[in-house]
Amino acid sequence: MEVLSDPNTWIAFFMLAALEIVLGIDNIIFISILVGRLPAEQRELARRLGLGFAMLSRIALLFSLSWVMTLTGTLFSALGTDISGRDLILLGGGLFLLYKASHEIFLEVEAHPTKESGAGVDAIKTGATLFWRTIVQIGVVDIIFSLDSVITAVGMVDQLSIMVAAVIASVAVMMLAAKSIGDFVDRHPSIKVLALSFLTMVGTLLVAEAFDVHVPKAYVYVAMLFSLAVEVLNIRARSRRLALRN
Repeated sequence: MEVLSDPNTWIAFFMLAALEIVLGIDNIIFISILVGRLPAEQRELARRLGLGFAMLSRIALLFSLSWVMTLTGTLFSALGTDISGRDLILLGGGLFLLYKASHEIFLEVEAHPTKESGAGVDAIKTGATLFWRTIVQIGVVDIIFSLDSVITAVGMVDQLSIMVAAVIASVAVMMLAAKSIGDFVDRHPSIKVLALSFLTMVGTLLVAEAFDVHVPKAYVYVAMLFSLAVEVLNIRARSRRLALRN
């Protein structure tokens, strides 16, 4: 009770929860795009499973902080840079994001997948196979984003209970927002391509960070928000022109 009555506890909780939500934006975008390739009746379940796995992976890493901290130790050196376990995870995750985002951009721009097919050129992998394949892909990226999120949390807060509470609260907020974001992305293909471009930038940042080149994510978020604002204005302008024609 003393902890709950301490205003510093609540300040730390809300600051960390807000940061977790911001750090989870790219995770929500990735989940929304992958889930959009599933049949409509499976999307909500996949979205909830994906975000649920994100929460569990973050909490599991928080409860294994001693192991997480060992990931920062040098394993070997390459090109004059010390490589740790964390660097290898970030490198693998960054390359996976670059591949997946580029592949999705190709499907969106060149392959012209249909909604009925469920997954464009992947239409042969339908039903349970496509569903669980999507969940596995979401899980892989959840682990990458969770590692970054947990290390940030450890640097901000000392108490494990506050970290866990902030993670649960942030995922609850993301669950509420994920469907709206996913539906908006599905309705506007240009937004989807923009979001995929954003994910390629995040993948590039992860690869750069694996080699100790630190670029603040705030730069990417500001660029993304500016591009998104411009595209929203374009969408409104197109809608107004269509309304005038009709």
